[in-house]
Amino acid sequence: MNTARIVVLVIALGAGGVAAYLASGYENTPAPATTPVAAQLPTVEVLVARADIGLGQTVKQEDLQWQTWPASAASGSFIRREGRPDAVTQIAGSIARTPLMQGEPIREQKLVKADGSGFMAAILPTGMRAISTEISAETGAGGFILPNDRVDVLLTRRDKNAGANNNGGGGDVVSTETILSNIRVLAIDQAPKEKDGQNSVVGKTVTLELKPEQAETLARSRQTGQLTLALRSIVDAKVAEKSDDEQPVKRGASVNVVRYGVSSTSSQK
Repeated sequence: MNTARIVVLVIALGAGGVAAYLASGYENTPAPATTPVAAQLPTVEVLVARADIGLGQTVKQEDLQWQTWPASAASGSFIRREGRPDAVTQIAGSIARTPLMQGEPIREQKLVKADGSGFMAAILPTGMRAISTEISAETGAGGFILPNDRVDVLLTRRDKNAGANNNGGGGDVVSTETILSNIRVLAIDQAPKEKDGQNSVVGKTVTLELKPEQAETLARSRQTGQLTLALRSIVDAKVAEKSDDEQPVKRGASVNVVRYGVSSTSSQK
């Protein structure tokens, strides 16, 4: 046989063997596992704060944005785009009753429409009054009372000792009583919110949220002694206020009555 033909035959046989081997290995290779596709959760678009919104701040359109939210986690109080597509323009101009954090869903319960009124008049609940009184670092818990804190109002009076003798013995009697309990602080001076991240505000006046009869009590008490604010624990502040029957208002005011030329003092209960 021709040598050239033998060489070609050997090469052909070798190539065929290699091809058979490769084909056999490919058939035995397991197919790659298919990664299961995760089920797509239903979502909705809710209105959220684009940036932090402070207490008393007027909400602008650029402060709001729509954000995708899992439908199962979206509360019924959230504002949904599918139901209110014009909510951004409708809410713009409202005033924040409470601070809102960036990304927090907008709830209308936390907003109030001023309708031309000032901030304080807008945030006051129905039937409540805002009244201010003087404070100092000593009577205002060293400046650590901030808006939205809860306080007790104490009245300290100095009375002449009725039992003192002519020699001046006995001295004056100093008494202190709590005239108002669990009162919400609306503002310190003219700041309805915490300033520049400070955790204390030393002011000269404090504005309190009071019922009409409580406002009368505070106005009378300012004329009879010194008022002091006692800061309540944040845990106590969450306790529901007692009803008027359970917590009668302490008037504690004395009225000087002159009748037929004779002066007498009576206490209003």
